[in-house]
Amino acid sequence: MGVDGRLRAVVGLAQAMAAANAPRDSVRAAARGARVALDGSFAAISAWERERGRLRVLVNEGERRPGEVEFPEDESYPVHDFPEITEFLHERWAGGGGPHAWVENAVGDRPGRRGEALRRRGRGTCVVAPVVLSGRAWGELYVARDEGLPDFDEDDAEFATVLAAVVAAGLAQNERLEEARRLAFTDPLTGLANRRAVDMRLDEALEEHRRTGVVVSLVVCDLNGLKKVNDTLGHAMGDRLLERFGSVLSLCGAILPGALVARLGGDEFCLVGVGPTADEVVRVTEEVCARAAELELGEGVACGVASTGDPIGLVKSSRRLFRLADAAQYKAKAARSAKPVVAGRDTAVVRLADAAAEAASGERRRFRGRP
Repeated sequence: MGVDGRLRAVVGLAQAMAAANAPRDSVRAAARGARVALDGSFAAISAWERERGRLRVLVNEGERRPGEVEFPEDESYPVHDFPEITEFLHERWAGGGGPHAWVENAVGDRPGRRGEALRRRGRGTCVVAPVVLSGRAWGELYVARDEGLPDFDEDDAEFATVLAAVVAAGLAQNERLEEARRLAFTDPLTGLANRRAVDMRLDEALEEHRRTGVVVSLVVCDLNGLKKVNDTLGHAMGDRLLERFGSVLSLCGAILPGALVARLGGDEFCLVGVGPTADEVVRVTEEVCARAAELELGEGVACGVASTGDPIGLVKSSRRLFRLADAAQYKAKAARSAKPVVAGRDTAVVRLADAAAEAASGERRRFRGRP
């Protein structure tokens, strides 16, 4: 591949990583781009797990051998098996610099562990390029060719060093995007999902409900006594109460497969269940109420449940589900109920929600100048 071809390959690799929608897609694009750029048969990207002292393989791309899967669950290798990389793992590099790639062959004076692995898998040569992120060793880019193909040379190693730098830039950009996405859909205090995430999940779930009839449930929780804690013990203790209840709700929500647990704001939390029956959701909510009552702070929680698995009428939008769950929660709070109130099983709740919706509709009509 000539200079122009290599330049196009570098640009293509960067563009493919930038177009990836998820971290997994990004590392696959990086491995594929590097393999093509170096005219390799196989490529892998591994991350260094410092706490385990191992290189964990994130993706295997190209002509895989038996036992090599595209996205391995736990394919990793002790760092001490590869002494050639220990020189750079604990170093720091400034200004974007870093260690250079090197070539290893199945046949040579120093085949080492990689040479043994090349022979075992029918490959003849490989180039290994350290990936440096934020001045620290992040992992490595590995590209190999099958037996019978030309060995990599020093020019290939220099080019692999460039490719590893492009991969590092793509990984850094993806990390920033993932962090931005996380912040956009996460409550900063509790680490739970936020209202934006709930709205998106409910819209998707109700669309699925219309198509397949899957049960969609919403639990709305209102902490009792948060203001009193804030006023008497300070806001730091109030934040602690919010965090601890968030943990309780998350722990109980984990009983329901795929449940989304969120803080809506202030002292309001919610849980979205898609699939489990209404009875299962109610049982989990009862557990939430019981555990919240045992917290050393606050005065328990008021919970309302609305589920398409109960007789609540047609649910065309998340707004109606929220109205029903809110009305149930208001009734639980007014009655100081130690258990959740469930819309549909308490017909007064449905009437209350429908009356609130009608009142809101009347307000809109008056605002628009109609009687």
